[in-house]
Amino acid sequence: MEEFDEILVEDFIEDDIEVLDFINMGYPRRIFRRPNYYEEMSEMEFFRRIRLTKPTVMTLLTQIEDELEYPDDRHAVMFAGYEAFECTYLVYGRNNSLSPMNQLLLTLRFYASSGHLIQTADFMNVDVSTASRVIAYVSRVIASLRPRIVNMPYPQQHVRAQNEFFNIAGFPKVLALIDCTHVKIDSPGGHNGEIYRNRKSYFSLNVQCLTDANLKFLDVVARWPGSTHDATIFANSSIRARLEHGELGGSVIIGDSGYPLRNYLMTPLTNPVTPGENLYNEALIRTRNAIERTFGIWKRRFPVVAYGLRLKLETVMVIIVATIVLHNVARDMNEPDPPLPEDINEDELNYLIQTQQIDMELGDGGHVNVVQNELVRYFSNL
Repeated sequence: MEEFDEILVEDFIEDDIEVLDFINMGYPRRIFRRPNYYEEMSEMEFFRRIRLTKPTVMTLLTQIEDELEYPDDRHAVMFAGYEAFECTYLVYGRNNSLSPMNQLLLTLRFYASSGHLIQTADFMNVDVSTASRVIAYVSRVIASLRPRIVNMPYPQQHVRAQNEFFNIAGFPKVLALIDCTHVKIDSPGGHNGEIYRNRKSYFSLNVQCLTDANLKFLDVVARWPGSTHDATIFANSSIRARLEHGELGGSVIIGDSGYPLRNYLMTPLTNPVTPGENLYNEALIRTRNAIERTFGIWKRRFPVVAYGLRLKLETVMVIIVATIVLHNVARDMNEPDPPLPEDINEDELNYLIQTQQIDMELGDGGHVNVVQNELVRYFSNL
C-alpha cells in the first residue's frame, strides 16, 4: 500500500487516472504511430478541432518550442513573474517521443473538449497519465507568455483605448471593463472545500478579468474561490492599487453594480431619474456589454473552460491563464470564431456560459461621486 500511496501523492492529475496506471503496471506497453495532424488535417478540420488556424499554431510553437523540446524530469517554469512549484513531467515515452508540435496539439485539443482526458489521450495515441502531464506542462509554458500578451495599455495608448470605447456608445474616458466569470471545478475537499461553492451551488473559481473594446483581455486574476464576492477580489487586486495610485491617469474603468463606485470605477445608477442619468446608464450598459462578449468568445473557442476542469486546483488556474493568453493571440492574428467541435452541443455550451455569470449586487449605485456627477452632466448636455 505504501507504494500505491506514493503514486497517488506524486502523480499529477486525478485519482482515477493514477489507479488506472497502477493497474496497468507490468503490462507490455503498446507502441502507436504518432499522428501528424498538422500535415494530415485539412485547414477547416484543423481549425474546428484545434480552435486555432495552422499559421497561428505555428507562430505560437516558435515562441515555446525550446521549452517543449527536451524537458528534464524535474523542470520549473517561470509563470507570471514568479517561479511555479516544481512537478515531474514525463513527457516522452521510452520508445516513441511526443514532438513539440504534438504536445501543443494535444493540449489545444483538450482545451477544445468538454474536459474528458481519455478522448484527448486517444487523439494522440498516448495513455491518460501522459496526456495529463503534457497538458499541465504545456499549459504552464503558454501561461508564461502572459506578461507579453495580457497587459494594460501603456500611457501612450490611453487616448486610443478611450476613443475605441467611445465609439461603442459615446461613454468618455473609459480605459477598460471589469467583471468576474466562474469556471467550474471539482470540490477541492478538505476543511476549506466549501468556500469554493458559489451562489449557484456548484464549485468554481471566480475569475476577475479586465478587457478592452477589441474584446481582448488586459488582466486576469484566477485564484479566488467561487464564494468570493467580486468586490473582494477587486479590493485585493494589483489593478485596484494601480488605480488608487493614479497610474492610469484620468481614465476610468466600468463595472456592474457588484463593484464599489470610485472616482476611477464607474457603476450603474440604481434609480436614474433625469434624462442625463438615463443616458449615462444606457451608455454604460452598452459599453460594458463588450466584456460579456469577450467571455463568450473565450469560452466558445475553448469549451473546456465552460464545461469545467476536473484537475488539481493549481493546474486549473494555469489553464485559465493559458487559454486567456491564446484568446488574445487569436484576436491579434484576426482569427475568426471557429465552428464548434462535433462533440460539443451548442445549446448546452451557451447555457453553461450564461449561468457562469453570477450577479452580485453591492448596493452602492445610489451614491454619486465627483467623476460620476461630471459624466451625468456630460450626458445631460448632449
